[in-house]
Amino acid sequence: MIKITIHTMLFFTGVFLITACNPDSGQTDEKPKYVISDSLLKTLQFDSVMKCQIVNSLILTGKVGFNENNVARLFPMVSGIITGVNVQIGDYVKKGQSLGVIKSMEMAGYSSDLITSKTNLLIAKKNLDASEDMYKSGMLSQKDLVIAEEMYKQAQAQLIRSTQVLQINGGNTTGEYTVRAPISGFIVEKMINNNMAIRADNTNSLYTISDLKNVWVEANVYESNITKVHKGDAAEVTTLSYPGRIFKGKVDQVLNVLDPTNKVMKIKVVLPNPEYTLKPEMFASVTVENQRNSDALCISSSALIFDQSQYFVLVYHSPSDVRITPVKIIDKHEDKSYISGDIKEGEKVIASNAILIYQAMND
Repeated sequence: MIKITIHTMLFFTGVFLITACNPDSGQTDEKPKYVISDSLLKTLQFDSVMKCQIVNSLILTGKVGFNENNVARLFPMVSGIITGVNVQIGDYVKKGQSLGVIKSMEMAGYSSDLITSKTNLLIAKKNLDASEDMYKSGMLSQKDLVIAEEMYKQAQAQLIRSTQVLQINGGNTTGEYTVRAPISGFIVEKMINNNMAIRADNTNSLYTISDLKNVWVEANVYESNITKVHKGDAAEVTTLSYPGRIFKGKVDQVLNVLDPTNKVMKIKVVLPNPEYTLKPEMFASVTVENQRNSDALCISSSALIFDQSQYFVLVYHSPSDVRITPVKIIDKHEDKSYISGDIKEGEKVIASNAILIYQAMND
């Protein structure tokens, strides 16, 4: 009995000494697994990993201009002094409205030609009538009658010509030419003032009129981005005057030459402008979008976490099964990011409060 007691005491003494030498024995180095609480889970938003066609997005600078295919430029038809100019740039004019009156010697000459033509026709008619009477009485040869008939026809043709010339130039017989608006629209350019002397051979237009119901936005494309822009690409235009408002259109024209000064290629976007919201010369930001012929996995950009020069997403399976997964960004478009990495189509990622959960998992 005494021997058993001694052996038992020796055993417990050895255990005590081993425990004393290993103070950390019985403790674990494993960190508790992070579990999303029910209250937090109710507030989270999730996004599914999908396969999407990659869309390129290119932001360009430009300005609003009037549609060059839908304008009327008024050039002086005659020389003279202009008066009656009572419209300014930005004014709306109606088709046929007077925009000025040119007092012109040319118009006076056209009126004089018309009067002369009428007189010549009257004389030729009387001469023809007399020739016919003399021919019938045998006092005039047939040859002379034919000459009288030709003179009458030439007088008729001259009157028609003089009438048409005067009508082309406004039809005024008082020596004045009235400049009229050929279309309804806005005065977008004006190169004249009252009492200004003008010449018919002037290469500058008196007025430029545009209806502004649709406008052009001209944008600059640098050499490095030329391959990213094509005719027909969707385009979104924003302006300083209307922050937050997006005007949607398409690339209507690509000018396949570079500006020799700025070394940029110009593109033109046609935009409907029924309320005349967009004004010529407004600065604009143009976002051009086009689809690549390639696919990639895509998620909401709000699901991305950036830490230590690396992007991550939180792949969600259950509140106790959340995986931190590194990804690479292929491209971005609006609120969508195209990614690659150890992630599969159809998996769920946390798209709200992701950074808070990421930090808690790394604490």
